[in-house]
Amino acid sequence: MTPVDIARSFQPELLARAAEIEQARRLPSDLAAKLAGAGLFRMLIPEGIGGLQSDPVTVAQAIETLAEGDASVGWCLMIGATTAMMSARMPQDLAGEMFADPAVISGGVFAPMGRAVDAGDHWRVTGRWKWGSGSQNCRWLAGGAMLMGEGGPMLDPAGAPLHRMMFFDAADVELIDTWRTSGLCGTGSLDLAVSDLAVPKARSVALQSDPPIAEGDLFRFPPFGILAMGIAAVALGNARAALDVFAAQAASSKSQGSQRSMAERNTVQAEFAKASASLDAARARYYETVQRVWDSVRQTGAADIKDRARLRLACAHVAQVGADVTRSVYDLGGGAAVFLESPLQRRFRDAHVITHHIMVAPQIFELAGRVLLGLPTRDDML
Repeated sequence: MTPVDIARSFQPELLARAAEIEQARRLPSDLAAKLAGAGLFRMLIPEGIGGLQSDPVTVAQAIETLAEGDASVGWCLMIGATTAMMSARMPQDLAGEMFADPAVISGGVFAPMGRAVDAGDHWRVTGRWKWGSGSQNCRWLAGGAMLMGEGGPMLDPAGAPLHRMMFFDAADVELIDTWRTSGLCGTGSLDLAVSDLAVPKARSVALQSDPPIAEGDLFRFPPFGILAMGIAAVALGNARAALDVFAAQAASSKSQGSQRSMAERNTVQAEFAKASASLDAARARYYETVQRVWDSVRQTGAADIKDRARLRLACAHVAQVGADVTRSVYDLGGGAAVFLESPLQRRFRDAHVITHHIMVAPQIFELAGRVLLGLPTRDDML
């Protein structure tokens, strides 16, 4: 079975357990173990250390498919898979030791909310990171940290602070339950904290500057593009599921005193068609762009700045359209949609939390616009 087929096989269970996942405010451990056992968290791990090394389109489709079952579970898969991708930039003997066990799940937060003091062959790391999705099921956790020297932050040639992702043994990380939110409730995205923790330098990664050590075109694909791509895939799966839920409800639902189903109303037909077309168009552009960047990487070994900007633009656009579509069907659902047992309100809430992730947030439109207009732009986050 392909990763997409495997993800599809989980949909019935995810749909049946949606309320449980929401109420638990985390990915249940038994479900996390099943996903790991099926190999889904290994899609971006090098084949040389036992990973699947799947192509970007397959990764996106698998995440989208899982998110159709439940957005929180799709989100946890996205975080676990993209964090494990950093294994390609570590010494491969070390990466093999860390990720050899198929049951291993990793997670973390890229944002450099920590500080790492140079201590010779290791860093002394202190920090607290928000949005630690799926952390309760992880063997390895990572957090971004500013690199500190004797005189303060270490800087790159352009004067920007240097930072790296530090990988911690999960047993050394304090998990702080702050996760009470309006959407993506089942992701368990609590805070992570460490204090003066020694981290071997080999167990840290700088996505902007560390070249991949593992062989393969996959690891030359823009890493921030992969992360944004995964977030957008969750938005797509969530919105597609919202359309499906509404279509099923509209076929049987009738208003008080009406003999016609909701689906038979002209206004509902028109608005539903518009929402469907909008999502289909955004999805087609998204997959066309992912494929275009993948083709460029395979042919030339890299993606130029405009292709990277178009990829980020397609991802941000999908996240926005996904939120708009879920709002449309939520509004069409009427009073029945406001009850907690309605999947429409959960899909609506999840979609509007997805849009707040920095990789697909509104400022990405400005960043992409600068590049596409030919203006000077720092491209290390593309």
